[in-house]
Amino acid sequence: MDLEKHHPQQPAAPTAPGPAPAAGPSDAIRASDADRDRIADILREALAEGRLDTEEHSERIEAVYRAKTLGELQPIVRDLPAAAPAKSAGSGPYAYGPDAGVGTPDHLVAVFSGTVRKGRWSIGKRTNAFSLFGSVEIDLTQALFQQRVTVINATSIFGNVEVRVPENITLRGSGHGICGNFEIRGLEASDPEAPVVIVNGFAVFGNVEARPKRGRRVADLHNRLRKHLG
Repeated sequence: MDLEKHHPQQPAAPTAPGPAPAAGPSDAIRASDADRDRIADILREALAEGRLDTEEHSERIEAVYRAKTLGELQPIVRDLPAAAPAKSAGSGPYAYGPDAGVGTPDHLVAVFSGTVRKGRWSIGKRTNAFSLFGSVEIDLTQALFQQRVTVINATSIFGNVEVRVPENITLRGSGHGICGNFEIRGLEASDPEAPVVIVNGFAVFGNVEARPKRGRRVADLHNRLRKHLG
């Protein structure tokens, strides 16, 4: 009898893997300085409100300025509320101006020399102070705070950086001394709307110090300024 012919069964063609979940169209866009500063502002507000401690704030700030794309920035503040809208000038006891948006930081540099900022001057959101075999003095006791949260990044190498603040604001900071001294004499203002100054950085064979100056109160200056301006 005839034998039925059997053809060998062909192996099934491998199924092509499905496409990987696509990231959002904006996640791959390169981050700008304005994007990084916007995230940094959210972190500053979170620190001022007590949502982050100084160590967490420092770690996240470092991640912000390492980020290359928008997709790397968003996870840094995923567990934090968005920045609150700026209050109009004159709505509270402090003379904060309208939010000027992202601006360039101020730079105070002393190399084998001395740099001093004192008297009546407007302090910006961010100030970078660098001392190499020199001295930087930042006196905020008569300064005009145009924003609630001010960050000072201080670096001292065989030098000295000193920050003096009014005694009725909030002073916080985080840093390290490597064969040197990094000292922040923290303050917590009783008024929740008082300015917040955050001093971060490090000292290598040098000194970074931030402390209040007795007898100086920021609200007194703002009241006098309002009277002067009418």
